[in-house]
Amino acid sequence: MSACVPARADSARTKHVHPPHSPPPGGSRRFRVAGADVSAAVAVFLIALPLSLGIALATGAPLQAGLVAAAVGGIVAGRIGGCPLQVSGPAAGLTVVTADLIQRYGWRTTCAITVLAGLAQLGLGCLRVARSALAVSPAIVHGMLAGIGVTIAVAQLHIVLGGTPQSSVPDNLVALPAQLANLHPADLAVSVLTLTLLLLWPRIPGRAGQVLGRLPAALIAVAGATAVAALTGLILPKVDLPSWSSHALAALPDGPVLGLVAAVLTTTLVCSVQSLLGAVAVDKLVAARPAQAGHVKRSDLDRELLGQGAANIVSGSLGGLPVAGVAVRSSANVAAGAVSRNSTMLHGVLVVIATLLLVPALELIPLASLAALVMAVGLKMVSLNHIRTVTRHREVLVYAVTTGGVVFLGVLEGVALGIAVAVGVALHRLTRTRITHHEAEGVHHVHVRGQLTFLAVPRLSRLLHQVPQGADAVVELDGSFMDHAAYETLQDWQKTHTAQGGSVDISGRRPGTRISEPAETEGCRCRPWTPWRNHQCDRPPAAPPPGTDRQATTGGPRGRSRSGPVGKGPGTASGTAAAETAVHKTTGGTTAPATGPSTPGAPGTPGTPDGPARSARPAGGELARGISAFHRNTAPLMRRELARLAREGQQPSQLFLTCADSRVVTSMITSSGPGDLFVVRNVGNFVPLPGQESGDDSVAAAIEYAVDVLKVRSLTVCGHSGCGAMQALLGAGHAGPGDRGTPLQRWLRHGLPSLDRVHADADAGSDAADHTGSRPHPRPRPRPRLAGRGIADAAEQLCLANVVQQLEHLRAHASVARALRSGDLELHGMYFDVGEAQSYLLAQDAEGGVFELVQGIDLTA
Repeated sequence: MSACVPARADSARTKHVHPPHSPPPGGSRRFRVAGADVSAAVAVFLIALPLSLGIALATGAPLQAGLVAAAVGGIVAGRIGGCPLQVSGPAAGLTVVTADLIQRYGWRTTCAITVLAGLAQLGLGCLRVARSALAVSPAIVHGMLAGIGVTIAVAQLHIVLGGTPQSSVPDNLVALPAQLANLHPADLAVSVLTLTLLLLWPRIPGRAGQVLGRLPAALIAVAGATAVAALTGLILPKVDLPSWSSHALAALPDGPVLGLVAAVLTTTLVCSVQSLLGAVAVDKLVAARPAQAGHVKRSDLDRELLGQGAANIVSGSLGGLPVAGVAVRSSANVAAGAVSRNSTMLHGVLVVIATLLLVPALELIPLASLAALVMAVGLKMVSLNHIRTVTRHREVLVYAVTTGGVVFLGVLEGVALGIAVAVGVALHRLTRTRITHHEAEGVHHVHVRGQLTFLAVPRLSRLLHQVPQGADAVVELDGSFMDHAAYETLQDWQKTHTAQGGSVDISGRRPGTRISEPAETEGCRCRPWTPWRNHQCDRPPAAPPPGTDRQATTGGPRGRSRSGPVGKGPGTASGTAAAETAVHKTTGGTTAPATGPSTPGAPGTPGTPDGPARSARPAGGELARGISAFHRNTAPLMRRELARLAREGQQPSQLFLTCADSRVVTSMITSSGPGDLFVVRNVGNFVPLPGQESGDDSVAAAIEYAVDVLKVRSLTVCGHSGCGAMQALLGAGHAGPGDRGTPLQRWLRHGLPSLDRVHADADAGSDAADHTGSRPHPRPRPRPRLAGRGIADAAEQLCLANVVQQLEHLRAHASVARALRSGDLELHGMYFDVGEAQSYLLAQDAEGGVFELVQGIDLTA
C-alpha cells in the first residue's frame, strides 16, 4: 500500500491531497474549442444565414424571426440537446405549418404556440417516448416532407416571378398563369442567377473546384446575386430588417381552443419527428467518418427532445420561428469535421454577431434571391431516392396519399391520412392470404402464402375439400402466423383425410404452428440448421414387434439424447439418435418409410441384431432430410446461379484458410455467395512451412492452385475463439521431437512456432527459439492483441499469435511470395469470436499485430 494513502477505515471519506511537489489545482478549467469545431461553425454559419432569412420570408414572419431561431437553435439546442453534432434552427419542414399559423392567428399568437409546443416537447422528453416517434412509417415522414417541399416551391415561384404568393397550393396554381403573363424581369433575372450559381458552384472542375467548393453554394448564390443587383442598379424588393425596438414578442394565444390545441400538436409533431429522424441520420453520418475524425457519442433521443423543447420555448418567447433539427446544416457540420457540440453553439454565436453588426449588408439582399434559394430547398425535399425506396417496399400509396394530403389539405391532415393508409396497408398485408391448389404426378399440392387467420378459413376449407378422398396431399405453409380457427380447420381436415385412406404431408411449418399428427409420424419441425448442432427432437420410438420388450427395442427410455464428450466416438444412444427418421407419409394411420425396401442382413434392418432398435431410424436419415429440404426450398432459388458457375468454372476472389471447427461458417461471416471463396480447412488453420520434414503437401497444393491457377486476389488466415487445437497446444498435446505419436499429435507440431511467439517475453528482451530448431528471433516482438478489449485467456492469446505466425509461413511459399512482389495478392489476418459473433481484422501497419473490430461500412458508397 502506498504511503500516501491512509489505511484508516474511513479513508474513503478522506479528501484527495495534491502531491507535495506540485502546485495546488487551480480554479475552473479554461474553456477550449477545438480547431475543427471553429472551422465547422464558420461553414455552418455561412449556410444558416441566408437560409434563415429565406425561410422567414417564405413563412411571412418578420425576417429577424429567422435569425432569432437560428441563434437560439444553435446555442440552446446545441447545449442541451442529445445529438452533439445536429444543428437546429428554422427548418424548411416547418414553413407550411408556420405560414398557416401566421395567417390564421397572427404572428404574436404563433410565437405563443411555439412556446406551448416547446413545453409539450419537454413533457414528451420527460416521459422518455422519443423512440416511439421513430415507429412512424418512413413513407409517412418522407411523404410529409415532399408535400411541404411542393408547397414551398409553388409559393416561392410567385416571388421568383416578381409577384406575391397566395395562401394555399390550389390558389397559387390558379394564380400562376396570370403571374406568368405579368413577369418582372429584374426579379426573374436575379432568381435565375441565384439558381444558376447554386447549381454550378459545386461542379467547378479541377483544383480550383476543390478549393472554391469549400465555400457553401447557398452563400455564393445569394452573395453573387446581391452583388450583381447592387452593381447594375436593379430596382427590386430587398431585405428589410426592422429595428429591434419594434420586434414583436409572444403574446397570450388568442383564438378557438380546439384550433390552438391542433396547432400546438401539429407543431410539436413536425418539430419532434424531424429532429429525431435528423439525429438518427447524423449518427449514421458520424459512424461513416474515418476513425481519425474523433469519437462522438451516439445521440440520446430523449435528451434531444428536451433540448428541442427548451429551444422552442426560448425562440417563441423572443419572437423567433419554431426550431427543429436541420438536415442541410447538420450534414455540413459533420462533413466539416466537427467533434463536439461546441461547433453548433459557436455557429449560434456567429449568427448573433451577424445580426447585430451586418444589418446594412443583409439589407442589400434581394427577396427574389432568397425566394429562389428556398424554392430550390423545397424541390430537394421531393427526393427521387425516397420515392424509389418506398416503391421497392410497396409503400408508394402511403407516400402519395401523405404528399397529396399535405399539399391540398395541410400538414396535420396529410399526416393523419398517411397514418390511416399505412394502417390499412398493414392490415391488408396481414389478412391477404393466397391459397392455391394444383395436382402434379398424382399428388395434390395446397400452397398457402401469407398469414393464416380466420379470414382465410373459408378459402382454405374450400380448396382442401377439392382434394379427392384417398389421394396423396401436400400442404405447404409459407407464413409465420396461424390463428386458432385456421389451426382447427387444418387439423380436422387432416384427421378426416387420413381416416379415409389418404396421406397428408404438411411442410413449411413455423414454431408454434405444429399440426398434430399420429405419434409415430411426428417429425422435427425446428429451424433448418438445428438438426446439425447437436440437437435431437423428442420423438416417440417406433412400435416394437409383438413379443419384444419396448425398452430393449428403443435402447432406453424416451427422451432427448445427448452427444458424448468432444473428441470421443459417439455412444450407442447418441449414434442411434443422430440417424434421424427419413420422410414419412401418414397413410391411413400407419407409417410407411420413404426409403426403399430393406436389404436382408444389412445393418439397421430387421433380421440383424440391431435391426429392431434401428428400424425406425434408418442410417443417413438426417442427411437425407436435409438434402430433401435443400431440393424443395433452396435449389429452385439457386439453380440459375449454380448453372452459371457450372458453365464458367470456379473463379473465387479469395483463399480463405480457417479451422475445421464446425462453428466457423465461412460464407455466413463473410457474406459470400457460391463460388466467392476457395476454402481450405484444417485443425488449427495451420500453414506448414515448405520443405519441412513433417510438412503437408495438401495445404501447399491448395495455396499453389489458388494463387497460380485461380488467381485469387487475397489470402485470409482466420482463427477463432475456443479453438481445440490451441487448447491442445497449451496442454502439450503435440508429439515431441522424435516421437511419432498419433496423426493429430504430429499435425499439432505445426503450431509450435505460434506457441514460441506467445512465450517470448517482449518486456524482458529475451529471444525465444522455436521448437523446430530455427534461429532465435532477432528482437523481442510484442504479443498480438485485440483493439478495444483485453485478451480473455491464454488460448485466445495463442490463437491471435497463431494467425500472425501462419501469415509469416504463407510468405515463405514461392507462389505467394511471387504474387506479393508483383502486387497481385494481399494477405489478411482475421479472428472470429464465436460467442460474440464479431470479427476482427489484423491491422497492416500496427507493430506486433493489432486485431481491430470491423466497424459498420456504408454499403451504398
